[in-house]
Amino acid sequence: MLHPWLETELTAILAALTEPPAQSERECRAAWERWQAGLAIRFTLPERLPPLRMLLVLDNLRGHKTPALVLWLVEHGVMPLYTPLSGSWLNMAESVQRILVRRALEGHHPQSQDDLIAWLDDTVAGWNANPTPFVWHGKRFERRQRARQRRLGGSPATLAHPQRAAA
Repeated sequence: MLHPWLETELTAILAALTEPPAQSERECRAAWERWQAGLAIRFTLPERLPPLRMLLVLDNLRGHKTPALVLWLVEHGVMPLYTPLSGSWLNMAESVQRILVRRALEGHHPQSQDDLIAWLDDTVAGWNANPTPFVWHGKRFERRQRARQRRLGGSPATLAHPQRAAA
C-alpha cells in the first residue's frame, strides 16, 4: 500500500527538481539497469521507463516493497534502493536518531508537526555546534555487562548451551 504522505512528499520533491534532459528509451533503460546492476534482489523493470530522476533509500520493511509502491515510484522516475539487513552503520544511525529524538522531546508534548520539526532541527543544530562523540561499548554497554554478571550470580563461568549427560 502506498503511504499517502510519502506520495505527497515525493510529488513535491519531484516537482522542485529540474526537468531531466531528453533521453531515448534505450538511455533511460540503461540508467535504471546501471543502478540495479549491483543489487542482490532486483525487481522487474516495466517495458517503458521514464527518465531516472531520483534514488530513494528505504529500509527493508515489507510495506516498502509492495508492488503498488514500487510501481508508483518507477512511474515517477524514482529508483527504490533498500538498506542492507545487517549493516552495522544502521545501528549507529538508529542510535543517533534515538538520542536526538530523546533530547528534542524529553518533557515536551508537540501540538503540531511544525513544533516537532522545529524541536528536532534545534536539537540537531545544538549537537552540531557542540558534538558529543558516539562511543561503542560506552557506559550503557558497561552497565549491561554488570547487570548480566549480577543475573548470573556466583561464578561467571557458564555454558552458552546446556550439555547433555553421556549415555
